[in-house]
Amino acid sequence: MVQFNLLPNVKLEYVKTQRTKRMLTLTSVVVSIAGLVLLALSFMTVDVVQKKSLHDLNNDITRYSTQLKSVKDLDKILTVQNQLSTLTGLHDQKPVTSRLFSYISQMTPANASLSQLSIDFSANTLTVGGSAPTLDAVSTYTDTLKATRYKASGSTNSTHAFSNVVLSSFGRTDSGATFIITTTFDPAIFNTANNITLTVPQSANASQSSVFGGSN
Repeated sequence: MVQFNLLPNVKLEYVKTQRTKRMLTLTSVVVSIAGLVLLALSFMTVDVVQKKSLHDLNNDITRYSTQLKSVKDLDKILTVQNQLSTLTGLHDQKPVTSRLFSYISQMTPANASLSQLSIDFSANTLTVGGSAPTLDAVSTYTDTLKATRYKASGSTNSTHAFSNVVLSSFGRTDSGATFIITTTFDPAIFNTANNITLTVPQSANASQSSVFGGSN
């Protein structure tokens, strides 16, 4: 069976155009309807759901505020809690004073005896005083403080432990010499967060058993 297309080309193009137009119109209608639905849902979400959530939150805030206000001495409780929360930080900042005696024992020459020791952790200053058989021994002690370095755990760099080392007073006695040395120390050597290792010159020839005692 043979079929013949009796419609002219112009008519065919017109039919195709009309079909495309109807398809575009239908698509536009569907898209418009979908947009209107989304707009309606968005409006409901903002105007209904969010308003209800905000209303519920306000009610919760009011209820919890009333409960807190009913707690007796609430201000005092909060003050104590704030103070307790700072204890850990204060403890970490507290200097490890027990290290002082170990440091002094490592740095004080064996032939020197201390009768005075004071330290100010606010100003980071240290004062030692005592006696030694000669002024050379006193000079050795001063040089030892100047040359002593420290290294914190985990660090490969060493740093001077003391600065501004000054022989503030000295004198001669029948048995030798007396002295007072003042210096500024690096606060890191007393920091609880660090394990400190001192490097003391061998010339100090320190002896822990002879550090503290009366004047010779």
